[in-house]
Amino acid sequence: MTIEPAAVEVLKALVVGFAFAGLLASAFELFTAQRADFRLLQAGGLFAVASVPVVVFSAPFLILRNTVRGRRIEGRPIVFVMLASMIASVWSIFSGRVVLDLLQVLAP
Repeated sequence: MTIEPAAVEVLKALVVGFAFAGLLASAFELFTAQRADFRLLQAGGLFAVASVPVVVFSAPFLILRNTVRGRRIEGRPIVFVMLASMIASVWSIFSGRVVLDLLQVLAP
């Protein structure tokens, strides 16, 4: 059984996207002592503008964290968890592709 090169690229983008999302959210929490969340965009002013890249690239991690927490605490239906996981995965593929492309451009 062989795997198509395009499928390998998508899988690589998915993994890099989730890893970068978790790294970025954790780094944000480490340096600001504030939890990374979608509410960062509601702060207004320069802080909200500066937090847009953080929220955009850490969104897959934020979506899954909020989904798992909602399932555990509020008992949300499993269908909701599945849909949120699919959205986070697609978002992770796109952001992972951007990260991989940036790494390729910046590589010597």
